Amino acid sequence: MSSIDVNDFIQQNRALAEQVETFRGYWESEEHWKARREFLLRNINDYELEQLDHLVSLSMVWANNVFMGCQYSSELLEKVKEMAEGIVVKDAPIFKTREEIMKKQQGR
Repeated sequence: MSSIDVNDFIQQNRALAEQVETFRGYWESEEHWKARREFLLRNINDYELEQLDHLVSLSMVWANNVFMGCQYSSELLEKVKEMAEGIVVKDAPIFKTREEIMKKQQGR
């Protein structure tokens, strides 16, 4: 779903889009929110109303990994990356783990 597709989806599904807007955190920048909103919209049809908290949590895991470099179990990261397949985040920061930094320093 490209940004054009997201906008079309929002126009065609106003009630759902308004519900998703309630999931935005006050701390989220526009760039951060647009990416996380796309994650939510791409996956919302796979979750029942009672499971939306779970979907919101998964979207935060994905966003925290992309925007802040937070690490989670490999199984969880694999799941959210699969759910986010095709979402393009421009100028996403690149993070190195402590292990990557230590390996580089030991190689010197």
